[in-house]
Amino acid sequence: MTANEDQEMELEALRSIYEGDDCFKELSSVSFQFRIGDVDDTKSFLLEVCWPENYPETAPHISLDTFFNNRISLETKQYILSKMSEQVEANLGTAMMYTLFEWAKENQETLMENHQPVTTAVTLMSNSDVMNNSTSVSKKKKEKKEQLTKSQKRKLIGKTDNKGELPRGWNWVDVIKVSSNRMIFYKCHLMLKI
Repeated sequence: MTANEDQEMELEALRSIYEGDDCFKELSSVSFQFRIGDVDDTKSFLLEVCWPENYPETAPHISLDTFFNNRISLETKQYILSKMSEQVEANLGTAMMYTLFEWAKENQETLMENHQPVTTAVTLMSNSDVMNNSTSVSKKKKEKKEQLTKSQKRKLIGKTDNKGELPRGWNWVDVIKVSSNRMIFYKCHLMLKI
């Protein structure tokens, strides 16, 4: 069999084995992702495997560079990749994806035993940078306009004229404000005359 025939057969097998399994994702006919562990488990990780042209005679490319793995330290990633490479070498020349995925599932605790979750990257900033960032964030928050719901928009559209402007006095609160301001002005004007 040629490499392409082996790949096609293994691809069919993977599709039938992992059909409906949310841990397995086929990115293309030669590229796959397999999640080891539950999504919310801190010791879970995502293997990304890509077949070269001559796979299975040539080792597949295994990566842990997906965003899902951003909380795993570099040392743990290197350890997982070295153990996966050992398994690849032991199975070279045969269809090995199922074997690799199942081995990783069975050995998840061992692979992640020294795992210390990486929370976030820390960057050093001066106090002035922090103050500038916080003031720019507060300015952005102040500039944000109030969002209307669909029903509020419909009511507003029903009150506008053909130019999209609201008729004078549509909001009685504004009418009362204007009236009270005129009344105050009138009273002040009368006081000045006396």
